[in-house]
This record gives sequence, structure tokens and C-alpha cells, in this order.
Amino acid sequence: MSDGSLFTTVLVANRGEIAVRVLRSLRELGIRSVAVYSDADADARHVREADTAVRLGPAEAAKSYLSIPAIVAAARETGAQAVHPGYGFLAENAAFARACQEAGLVFIGPPPEAIEKMGDKIRAKATVSAAGVPVVPGASDVDIPEGGFAEAAARVGYPLLLKPSAGGGGKGMRLVHEESELDAAVESARREAKGSFGDDTLLMERFVTTPRHIEIQVLADAHGTVLHLGERECSLQRRHQKIIEEAPSVLLDEGTRAKMGAAAAEAARSVGYVGAGTVEFIMSARNPDEFFFMEMNTRLQVEHPVTEMVTGLDLVAWQVRVAAGQPLTLAQEDVRLEGHAIEARVYAEDPARSFIPTGGTVLSVHEPSGEGVRVDSWMADGAVIGTNYDPMLAKVIAYGPDRAAALQKLDRALAGTALLGVGTNLAFLRALLADEDVRAGRMDTELVDRRLSELVSSAVPPEFFVAAAVDRLLSLQPSGDVVDPWEVPSGWRLGSPGGVVFRLRTGETQAVVRVTGTPSAASVQVEDAAPVEVSASRSGGLLEVRRAGGIERYRRADGPERTVWLSREGRACAFADQEVSLSARGEAAGAGPVKSPMPGTVLVVKVAEGDVVSAGTPLLVVEAMKMEHTVTAPIDGVVSELPARVGAQVALDETLAVVSAAEEKP
Repeated sequence: MSDGSLFTTVLVANRGEIAVRVLRSLRELGIRSVAVYSDADADARHVREADTAVRLGPAEAAKSYLSIPAIVAAARETGAQAVHPGYGFLAENAAFARACQEAGLVFIGPPPEAIEKMGDKIRAKATVSAAGVPVVPGASDVDIPEGGFAEAAARVGYPLLLKPSAGGGGKGMRLVHEESELDAAVESARREAKGSFGDDTLLMERFVTTPRHIEIQVLADAHGTVLHLGERECSLQRRHQKIIEEAPSVLLDEGTRAKMGAAAAEAARSVGYVGAGTVEFIMSARNPDEFFFMEMNTRLQVEHPVTEMVTGLDLVAWQVRVAAGQPLTLAQEDVRLEGHAIEARVYAEDPARSFIPTGGTVLSVHEPSGEGVRVDSWMADGAVIGTNYDPMLAKVIAYGPDRAAALQKLDRALAGTALLGVGTNLAFLRALLADEDVRAGRMDTELVDRRLSELVSSAVPPEFFVAAAVDRLLSLQPSGDVVDPWEVPSGWRLGSPGGVVFRLRTGETQAVVRVTGTPSAASVQVEDAAPVEVSASRSGGLLEVRRAGGIERYRRADGPERTVWLSREGRACAFADQEVSLSARGEAAGAGPVKSPMPGTVLVVKVAEGDVVSAGTPLLVVEAMKMEHTVTAPIDGVVSELPARVGAQVALDETLAVVSAAEEKP
């Protein structure tokens, strides 16, 4: 809207927490909002919070959130004047931006030409290099002759990083340490790039050792003003995807900050950028004076809240104002970074199992609040976490006068976050934030890989088993005005108390727990440990366990099949009172069924029934939430059964193949 007046109706072409967050700013601006949704999100939080909502199509993203005709039609149908793309999906799709323009809609983002120039990493490097911005040495499919990939890799030097030319977010990236790993990495990277972005063109770059990931937020209007809003440190990553972000970075001094900010602004100017965007740099922790351009994200970033908290600016509101033709009303000298902000991404994943996605139905959600705490989330009781979309559930952000205060506040906020019914990375995030090097600011993008075994633990604290046992005992108590004492499960018997025995399992951990007495006065023994004296009661969604050392409060929710979820201090466990065969896990490690490690889709089947395989031979590739997992043969043997088929939807622990020892083949 060239006259500068704000829009009256804006459609948000996204889902999840970013859709909820954009809706918040639209409400504050007094703008009517339109949500879109797939069948999987018909009752999602962003649908309920928008002023109106339009169905796009089935759960498959290609037929809903990635359908340009469906989104444009929804905007026309609802009288929207502009479209906010959020991030992911079509946010960096130049064809979508043009389709909006052709339909008379304002795309709240940069011009299509800027998206094209920066969306192609190969072209982006050439563009910013010509503008004087330093770039990492590398090569690409564009300038590598057919069959010359290995030779080009040798020239770039190992270790090197393979990256899709299109897209971002860590999808399709592969770190290659030596030549023997190259072919398999290229095959996997191309397949994931094609599936995620429709383009399997690859770029290879020299991998900077002890790398720090620093990005600069830029904001530009259509009147020639380009500002940089300081940096964010995004070095704590898993699978090349960020998990902790903060502003400002402890690595940068004022001189380096000014140089990087100027370089970022120049990169934006070089493509005629308008709106909010991020220029990403990489630098070595050993040489913080040297930095290299990696890419520009032509959209709002997941981690934009930390910049908002230290600058006091609402980036979404400014995106809308700029798209409406309004000029920026602040100058570079007006930008001040005050205090420190840190963000943690909460994912539906299992860090102890290489971060494979989890899923399920949210039975109960509790999110922290308070001064200096912000939560961007799409969670609600009853939300279904499937395999169709990215597994990020929420972002918890904390602000303090300095980094130490922000770290402490974020730790307590994560401790007070509970998502029952779905496995999350909350306990891992708290362990990572408590790491000595992280607290000291000695970070790089490889830290999580180096420390993963120390940061994850499958051990379940014994107090959780105590709580689960007394909670089960509470469930067994008879109700009514008149209680038959013989129906009270106290474990009483003639001569001495016998106790009630529960066989509890959570994940792969199980324990025999004996409870003597009643919930108000119980003695609980976990395996062979010394008994502890406790009393327990429930109030709403809380379980309170009192013992000599104090009071423990657990958030609880009943799950399916007599399972109870308990959460405390960021750790959540699902306890089932049932017998579990110890031999089952041993058999799985040898001959027998090979099961899916996560719910998802079979992408590739690499073997056929009757094939002779060796231990470690890739059998299939399963994909879920944009993550590939290669399933390998557990032993030397023969593929005696192969029920899995390409394109099939599979559940967690569903049998994909059966590998038998060679002599056992029927």
C-alpha cells in the first residue's frame, strides 16, 4: 500500500508457533487476521486465535501449506490485502511472492528478485563477494564438471560441508570428514534437498574449525534505509540446526560488531533488500577477527525474539509497516542493545536417540511466565504432534540485565515447562545450559556433538519411580461414602505387611517398586534400595509427594493404556504398570525384526527379500519431520522378510524387515 496506511486484513500463510506469534502483532496493530490450515491442523491454536480461518487441503504440506494457488485463493476469498509468510514453507519462495503480486496482494517480505539472488547460495556468494563481503572458499554443481565432484572436494579440502543451494534450516547439510564418506553424503544430501526444496543442486564449502555461528539482523525499508540490529550467537546446534540462540554474542567486541553489521547491511543493499532479514556469518573461535558470509535468510528468523528483547523493537510490526510503504523512523545510531536474551527451542525429539522425532497427543501443557520470560508456542491440551511438519513445539526466551542472569532465568523457565504426552528435549536443554563451557561462553557448532553422551541420560531418578508408584496407589483407592476396608490396597496381611508390588516401565528403564501402607503414610522401596517414607495427594493436575527432605510436586496426566505421565524440573517420564520382557531388547540386538526408530515415511528400500547382508548394511531410509534416518542390519544374515514399501507410513517400532542368521533362513 504505497500511501503508507496499514492493511485492514492480513493472511498468515503458515502454522505453528510462528503463525501464533504473527497473529499477536496483527492484533496489536488492529489488523484483522486470516489463518490457513490443513486437515491435520483443523483445531490448532493458530486457527482458534485468528479472526477467520480457511482450509487449504489435506495434511500433506505439498497439498496445503505449499500450495500457492490455495493460499492465494484463500486471501482473495477473505478480502486480505497482504500475506505474511512466516518462516519455512513458502517464506523464501520467489514464485509465491510473484503470485501474490500478480493477485494484487502485498507480500510481507523482500522483492522476488532479492529472494532469488539470496535464495540460491551459489549466486548469493557471488553477489555479496562482488560487494566486498568476505566469503568461505568452496565450489558448486554450477562450476563443477560432470564427474568432477571428488576432484573439486579435494581442492576445497576436508573437512567440508555439503549444502543444498536452495533452502536452509540445516536441511540436506552433510559434514564430510574424508573422501571415503563423500559419495554416500552426496547421495543423501541430494535426496533430502530434492524432497525439501525441489532442487538437488549442491554447494560445498570448507568447514571452518571450531566454528562460531554469528548472524546479523537487518531491517530495510523501500526508501533506501538499511539498518543492522546487532548480532545473535547461534553456535549451539544439533544436526546443523540451532537449538540455543542469544543476543548479543560474548565473542564480539564493539569493533567487530560494527564491521559485521556494516557487511550485513552491504549484503542487503547489494540485492535491493526490503523488510526484515538475516545475514549469517561463520567465524573461528580461535580467530574472531576473521568472519565469512554463509548465507542470507530472506525472511524472519526463528530466533528473532532475542533481538526484539534486547532492542525493544517488534520486528513483525515493522515488517508490516515497511510492506505498507512506511519508512523506518529510526536511524542506525538509535539502535541500542540493552541487557541479554537467550532462547531455547523445545522440540518433540529424543536427544538420547540421536534426536529422532517423537510424536503423540499433548495430554497437558504448562508454560512458564513472569518478568523477563517469553514463550512463543502453538501448544495446547489435545494438540496432536504428527510427522507431517517440523518437530519444533515452542520457544522459551529469557531476558536479564546480563548473560548470567538470563541463563539462570531461562533454566528456571525450562524447569517450569511441561508437555505431557510427547517426548521432548527439555531435560537436554537444561543440561546444555548448565555445561561449564556454555556458561563461560566457550562455544562452537561442534560442542553438542562432542558432549552429547554427557548431556543426555537415560537414567530415571529413583524419586520418579517413587512418585509413579504412589500415584498408582492413589488410583487404586476405593471411592464413595462407605469404604470396605478389605478393598483398600494397603498390602496388609496376617502377621506382617506384605505391600503392593508394581512393575513400572518408562522407556527402556523398568523397576520393581513395593509400596506398603496407604498414600497418606506409605513406605516405598525401589528395587533393592532402602525404603523411603512418603505421603502423597493429588490436586488437579498436580501430584504432591511429601518426604523427610521436603515436598516434590509433579505435573501429571493420564495417558492411554494405563500410562501416567509425570513431569518435574523439565524432565518428563511416562510410566506403565506392566511386565516387560527383558529378552525382547536382547533379541532386537540380534536376529529378528528390524523396527522403525520413529513414526514416519519409508523413503528408500535398499535391499530385497533374500539378500545377504552384513551387520551395518543400510536396509531402508525412514523420514519424519524432514529428518532422514538410515536403518541398518543388526547382524550378518539374510533378509528373510521385507514388509516395508517405499512411500508407506510406518509407526514407531513397526517391523520394517526381518534379518535372520544365514543358517536360519527358512
